[in-house]
Amino acid sequence: MTAPAPAGPAVALRDVRFAYRGGRDVLDIPALDVARGERLFLHGPSGSGKTTLLGLLAGVLLPRAGTVAVLGQRLETMGSAARDHFRAEHLGYVFQMFNLIPYLSVRDNITLPCRLSGARRARLGGADPDVEAGLLAERLEIAGLLASPVTELSVGQQQRVAVARALLGRPELVVCDEPTSALDADRRDRFLELLFARCADAGSALIFVSHDLSLAARFARTVALREVNRAAAPAAAGDPEAVAAR
Repeated sequence: MTAPAPAGPAVALRDVRFAYRGGRDVLDIPALDVARGERLFLHGPSGSGKTTLLGLLAGVLLPRAGTVAVLGQRLETMGSAARDHFRAEHLGYVFQMFNLIPYLSVRDNITLPCRLSGARRARLGGADPDVEAGLLAERLEIAGLLASPVTELSVGQQQRVAVARALLGRPELVVCDEPTSALDADRRDRFLELLFARCADAGSALIFVSHDLSLAARFARTVALREVNRAAAPAAAGDPEAVAAR
């Protein structure tokens, strides 16, 4: 018997405000929802708060006001250790700066979520994390590098390691911060094909941040952050970001 789908959105923000070190608000978002299983493309110019928003969704940052609910859990009510545990179990995050562990091999970086989280490992259905890491690495064209230290990899290769790590263990929410910035067009297209297939198979919601507006048509919904973020500067006339958001 198939288990019923979880109720409620994957992400629900209400009256969220955030500022760094007592400065002006970077984010002021009255409401933003992302449905479970939805593919959302999020864009905006530098400084509009994209990476800050993803930090809130991952529990790395906390709002100074409002509620941040991810998969039905209020992150702002959790302690630091609880947020870390929640992120390890439920989120696949491709950080803009990758955040790879420099003293681990490519294979060990990819399998890290399944070694930290029993829930991520269980969602493999008994498959060996090393084998699953190898399959992802093959699809991302880094299979020959599994035994290599990540410090020996190019920027593009490190980015693909970060992507494989995020996808391993069927996370319920996948968050990608500029994940194709170091990929050529062919690798970008193959990566998107893999990303969409993995998210669809797992029923994962996907939030994809990019400056590359040519990718927007591949997603179910597109959001211009400054249209939902009252702290962002008004769009200038003729700005391509503003035109794309209309």
